[in-house]
Amino acid sequence: MQLNRRSFLKSAGALGIVGASKSLFPGWMPNLAFASELNKAPGDVLVNIFLRGGMDGLSAVVPYFEAGLYYDKRPNIAVTEQQLTDLDGHFGLHPAMQALKELYDEGSFAIIHATGSPDDSRSHFDAMQYMEYGTPGEKSIGTGWLGRHLKTAAWQNSSPFRAVGMGAMVAQSLRGPVTPLALKSIADFHFKGRESELAHLQRSLAGLYHTDAPLDPLGEQAKLVFETVELLQDLSANSYEPSGGASYPETDFGMGLKQIAQLIKADVGLELASVDLGGWDTHEGQGTLDGEFNTLLSELSQGLYAFYTDLSDYMQNISVVTMSEFGRRVEENGSNGTDHGHGNVMFVMGGGVKGGQVFCDWPGLGQDALDDGDLAITTDYRDVLAEIVQGRLLNPAIADIFPKHNVKPLGLIKPRAFL
Repeated sequence: MQLNRRSFLKSAGALGIVGASKSLFPGWMPNLAFASELNKAPGDVLVNIFLRGGMDGLSAVVPYFEAGLYYDKRPNIAVTEQQLTDLDGHFGLHPAMQALKELYDEGSFAIIHATGSPDDSRSHFDAMQYMEYGTPGEKSIGTGWLGRHLKTAAWQNSSPFRAVGMGAMVAQSLRGPVTPLALKSIADFHFKGRESELAHLQRSLAGLYHTDAPLDPLGEQAKLVFETVELLQDLSANSYEPSGGASYPETDFGMGLKQIAQLIKADVGLELASVDLGGWDTHEGQGTLDGEFNTLLSELSQGLYAFYTDLSDYMQNISVVTMSEFGRRVEENGSNGTDHGHGNVMFVMGGGVKGGQVFCDWPGLGQDALDDGDLAITTDYRDVLAEIVQGRLLNPAIADIFPKHNVKPLGLIKPRAFL
């Protein structure tokens, strides 16, 4: 790679410094985005988990008090009252979520039922896009709700780790003017073993700029590149030892949560992280208790519990929220599965959560109460997210983040002070 001051000036000038690494550095290097100011975010780190495929919330958190209205519609796939873990005399947790009952009882894990997007699309693609944009029924806005949060925040954060999407592609919720970082693995930051090329890059930049004592913005930029590379060389997911005996699932989802925990502990300026867990489209052979659904719910629960255990000393400043594009129909189908539905369940975890309760304006499962055979939505998912953004991330620009939506607070979180 040939590097000179003119090429660096051209790349940085064209991109306004932000995102300069995308064109300046070689293709084998991960994309890093840099800004020119540093003002650490005063709010929580938010971890957004998207359960792609449409999770069956009626099997995860069972409305067993509905008796025959629930069990008669699911003769082959229902979780019986004897199998579930009671929460409040009305709802019960699937047995695979048993570990999270401990966090629920401690008040750091909350459940929101009969929630979701008011748009009635049953298309995975459309429903996910609407939810991630935060604009049900409207695609033209082109930015995600998390991206708009970053844009409207009163502070700026120069860390290349300000927003991280775990996986090969960044979630649509992070789309916006602040460039997020797509991180499949921290191992990617070890530059695929090309240590000699990395050393050449470092020598080239050091020869062009005063990186020890920068004299201009471009020198500051080069210094930040060096500092980031040095930090990443110190991070290794393979040698990381979680705290408290936490055991993450040995899956992409578990690895994603584990690496987010590592970045939080490293204090690299992380504000937002997104990670997916897919496979919830259970049309056939759902396996509520002994198949795919049970496996996925176990993976989700083990991951959440491990993350909380690993970061127990940090959880007062962390919020975790799960969402899925839609729920499943109340009545099972002829293939021992469930088809695309509407209302669903969300989980919120963290030190700022008013946990230990199921937040719900329950619509009922009677025929007249159903939405075309589906659980009706009585809580807009944006109300859950908006309360977290305003109360825990300390961003009051809710009208910009969720345009054309009148928020109805649930009393879900404990607002934190602006420090």
